[in-house]
Amino acid sequence: MKQTAERSDEMMEAPTALEPTPTAEPVVAGHSMSNREVRARGEKKVWIDLDNSPHVPFFAPIIKELEARGYSTFVTARDCFQVCELADLLGLHYRRIGRHYGKNFALKLVGIGLRALQMCPPTLRERPALAVSHGSRSQLVVSKMLGVQSVIIGDYEFSTLFAGVRPDWLIVPQVIPDDAVSGFGSPVLKYPGIKEDVYAPRFLPQPAISDELGLNHGSVIVTIRPPATEAHYHVPESDELFLEVLDYLGERPDVKIVLLPRNHRQTATIREARPKLFTSCKVTIPERVVDGLNLVWYSDLVISGGGTMNREAAALGVPVYSIFRGKIGAVDRYLAESGRLTLLQSKSEVRSKLIIRRRNRPAKPGRGSSCSLDKIVEHLVSIAEGR
Repeated sequence: MKQTAERSDEMMEAPTALEPTPTAEPVVAGHSMSNREVRARGEKKVWIDLDNSPHVPFFAPIIKELEARGYSTFVTARDCFQVCELADLLGLHYRRIGRHYGKNFALKLVGIGLRALQMCPPTLRERPALAVSHGSRSQLVVSKMLGVQSVIIGDYEFSTLFAGVRPDWLIVPQVIPDDAVSGFGSPVLKYPGIKEDVYAPRFLPQPAISDELGLNHGSVIVTIRPPATEAHYHVPESDELFLEVLDYLGERPDVKIVLLPRNHRQTATIREARPKLFTSCKVTIPERVVDGLNLVWYSDLVISGGGTMNREAAALGVPVYSIFRGKIGAVDRYLAESGRLTLLQSKSEVRSKLIIRRRNRPAKPGRGSSCSLDKIVEHLVSIAEGR
């Protein structure tokens, strides 16, 4: 299953801040074992590929839980979208393989093939029993080439895979109907909640971010993620809504905008389109990767043209609006129908539906449930054990 969001390079928010995850060694008979000892005892190894930035916080607790259950892990990471920086932040050990090759479709295919070839030697050495990702095409290709059982976890039913290349298993949220994923040709397992429920319960707020970004505590803080202009799902209507949002919020003297462009090219385009917002200091763009969940938590509302930030806000109970105008997936429909996400579908709705006000933020977010994490790990264990 294709990843939910095809994101571009440098200027990207970290999707989350979690408790740092030390490299956990499996514990057997009261002592930690090295990965070599694990292999000697016959335990299974799980290969996890971090192909995009949202995958890092998602897989961090999964890795920790698998290792706590006696599995060893082999983690690879694509060097783009701050994937490696996030993995470092969370204390994950990984092998850096591959990079991003831009928007051009032919170059994307070349990049997938090159990365797959780069993955082969370490995969042959590590000999994983199971390959798991949230939509890594390169890992899927290598898995098929080397005969490694593969699992794709996904949360967007309109994504696609290579013709003839299918994972052995799909794992998706329960809110995605069976008929929406039946065409993928793989057995489907489900988990409760949404992807962001796997890691949001572990989130720890860090209030220093407000001072770090120079946010006026008397202002309404609006965090905005522009549309993914280099993504396969991008449509021009999303850009029009984004500019309308900037214009509307720019009229409000009580609003401070934190803007999270997806790369330097997008930053330059926005600066050229709306220069007054920048000269008036109405807009702040973080100079470095910031802690995404933390920024969401200390915002009064969030507006995004993508998926992950919208769903992170929904998971934390922060008012959130989507300006995504591609095909709306079952997860976003579920969040909209339950009142946790507002879909903006026209310029007029930007001005009629956006509620701009300070929110009554509790001292800390609710801890939520671990059932999403538990169910995903149970599925992976069952597959690895051949149950």
